[in-house]
Order: sequence, then C-alpha cells, then structure tokens
Amino acid sequence: MFLIIGYVVVLLASLGTYAMHGDLLALWVPLEYVAIFGLMIGGFIAGNGPKAIKATLKGLPMALKGSPYNKALYVDLLALLFEILAKVRKEGLMSIENDIENPDASPIFSKYPSVTADHHVVEFMTDYLRMMVGGNLNAFEIENLMDMEIETHHQEAHTAPHVVAKVADAVPAFGIVVAVMGVVNVMGSVGQPPAVLGKMIGGALVGTFLGILVSYGFVAPLAGQLEQKVEEGGKIYQVIKVVLLASMNGYAPQVAIEFGRKVLYSTDRPGFVELEQEIKNRKG
Repeated sequence: MFLIIGYVVVLLASLGTYAMHGDLLALWVPLEYVAIFGLMIGGFIAGNGPKAIKATLKGLPMALKGSPYNKALYVDLLALLFEILAKVRKEGLMSIENDIENPDASPIFSKYPSVTADHHVVEFMTDYLRMMVGGNLNAFEIENLMDMEIETHHQEAHTAPHVVAKVADAVPAFGIVVAVMGVVNVMGSVGQPPAVLGKMIGGALVGTFLGILVSYGFVAPLAGQLEQKVEEGGKIYQVIKVVLLASMNGYAPQVAIEFGRKVLYSTDRPGFVELEQEIKNRKG
C-alpha cells in the first residue's frame, strides 16, 4: 500500500508540477519508453541466472503485501514454543515426536495457524526439535549450525532486493543511451527547421528524464521495500533459535521464551506481563 502511495506522490511531484508550465504530450515519445523498458528487461535477463530470475519474479509481490511479522504473530510463536517445551519438560522429549513428524495433524501446532502458514518456519523449528529428540546435543555445535542455516536463508531471501537494486542502478545509464541515440538522430537532421529540431531534441532528452525517474522514483523504492521485508522475515528464525538453545541449556520454558521475547524489535515485542497473561489465557 505504501509503495503505491509513494508512486502516486512521485508522479504528482514530477508530471504534475511539469504540467503546470509545460505540455505533457511533449513527454509522450513511445519509442523512448519502449527502448528504456526493453533495456531494463534485457539487462535483467542478461545479468542473472534462472534461479535469480525466478526468485525475483516470485519475490516482487511481497512489496505490495503487508508484513505478517507483527506482535500478534510473535505472541503466537512464543506461545507455541512454550507449549512444546512445557510438554517436553512434563512428559519427556519423546512426547513431542508425533507433533514434529506431522505438524499439520498436531493438536499443538494446529492452534497456531499464523505460524504454521509459513512452512519454512515450521520446517526450521521441527528440524531442530527432531534433533533434540534424537539424542544428546552439543549446544555450541547446534548454535553454529543454526547460524549457518539462517545465513543461507538470509542470502537466498536477499536475491530479489539485490537484483532489483542492480536494475535500479543501471536504468539511469540506459536513459543516457536512449538520449544519445536521440541526439544522433538529431545530428542527422540538422537541415530541418528550428521548431522541428527543438521537438527532436526534447524527445531525445525524454530518455534521460525517464531513466532517472524510473530508477529513483520506482525501481529503487521497490528494492527498498523488498529489502525491508527480507529483514523483517529473518527475525522469526532468531527467536526460534534463542528459545530452543535456552531450553537445551536447561532453562525452564518460561525463561526460554523470555530469551526469544528479548530479541524482538521494540515495535513487535509484547511486554513480559502481556505475554505471560496471554499464555495463561491460552492454557485455559
């Protein structure tokens, strides 16, 4: 939503103010638009492999969606982790084997659809719970493994914003290319009347204008939105990591989830009493 609002403001600030003292039709040079967007698409394809292209196209809709990573989601996540760890503490590690092998049929996981909607998060959580069930673990080694997996996920998730940012960097240069092509065309028409030459020069300059506007007004903000969504999406793995590590180090479930609460952003972090009360309410 904010991306669309920003685009509208960009158009009003550029085309709107220009329309107050100029002719908008002078900016309508269809071949310049075709050339700019054609160069963008060609550069995007040439500069990336199939995996990066697929990841970028898949990631673009994220910029238009609201973030699911909010306080309500993290309260659900911490409550889910508390229930799992409380069951382990009360009945032993083997008691959660069925829950982690088939989360979709688990009475615990099914209570938190906001968490289970993200299969990557569920897979990350159940994989390490499965390792805990499997035998004695070295917490330092598991922490290192978690860090490497989170880093791998982080790098993969950054593919789309990185590619879009690279395209944004290239678009002003593409605008110059189109403008130079227009100037070359003008140089070949020096015998034309000044009015005709002026129109041709203006059309050539549209390429530079369009390249800069598209880059800094549209593509760069899109890359920024994707970057922010990726950063928000990485926090949930850190929460799971610190909670499970705290449990492995012998902390009680109430203390373990406090570790997770502490790593949240201040805007998404529930208060200690708020989280405690929420967990009590869910226990019935």
